[in-house]
Amino acid sequence: MCAQTSLNEKRILSFSALLASGFAIGGLVVGVIMGSLVIVFDGVYSLVSLLLTLLSLAASRYISRPSQGHFQFGKAVIEPVVIAIKGSVILSVVLYSLYSAVTSLFTGGREVDASFATLFGLVNVVGCGFGWWYIHNKSKRFSSGLIKAESKQWQMDTLLSVAVTLGFLAAYGLTLTPLAHYSIYADPMMMLLMSFYFIKVPAEMIVQSARELLMMKPDRKIQERVDHEVEEVRKHFGQDIELNGVAKVGQELWVNIDIHSDAKHLDLAEVEKARRLLKDKLSSLKLDLQLTMNVAI
Repeated sequence: MCAQTSLNEKRILSFSALLASGFAIGGLVVGVIMGSLVIVFDGVYSLVSLLLTLLSLAASRYISRPSQGHFQFGKAVIEPVVIAIKGSVILSVVLYSLYSAVTSLFTGGREVDASFATLFGLVNVVGCGFGWWYIHNKSKRFSSGLIKAESKQWQMDTLLSVAVTLGFLAAYGLTLTPLAHYSIYADPMMMLLMSFYFIKVPAEMIVQSARELLMMKPDRKIQERVDHEVEEVRKHFGQDIELNGVAKVGQELWVNIDIHSDAKHLDLAEVEKARRLLKDKLSSLKLDLQLTMNVAI
């Protein structure tokens, strides 16, 4: 990772941490005062987001430092480890909230001031939406798995805030009808529905990071691109080359190529030319290419 990218990554993560701290404090205070399960969850999620952002920031700083020989194959593996931790923690919060919602439904529901909760939800929607928009746009400019994971966190927080606001609007409307006595179930029911929806994002984060840690095949777009470029280089190369393996680990793309040669002498200049050509062709992926070329006789 270049110095400028690392600096931008730290700035974005620092901004995210400051914004998350405000929502965490606000959500917890308002949620506890009002006795709303959903608002407390929103505050807890923001607090968890803050802690995870600080973890990402610490990881970003550590990755940018010299390895001092402790990581023989580089520090790229730290990124998927951090993302796996983030996904696991978020998934745990969602599952616990799901349990709390089910328990509340079977114990008489929760009475909440829907009008004030709706106002709080609108503030959260605007703030979280801005955070998501800002970090998502930055993630397009700077290739970083940590920033993309941060963008997903804010996406979930924004959608959560939208769902909370719409739910409390519906609950408030319900209080104006003959079915007002059912409004006490609005809070846990919203939490139940949101929990089922939000399980998907952290689960995907865990699966993707696990694939990188196990050095499994990258996503189809990257795999097909590498296959195509290796085939193009093979057409211009005097020797038979074969793609032996591809893996994406953090911001590194590991490509292993075998050169099959029957000749007693291998032209090293040709090999170096093939290496440079392949690096140029794969540079648009915006990943740090780690290319290994083995001679298979």
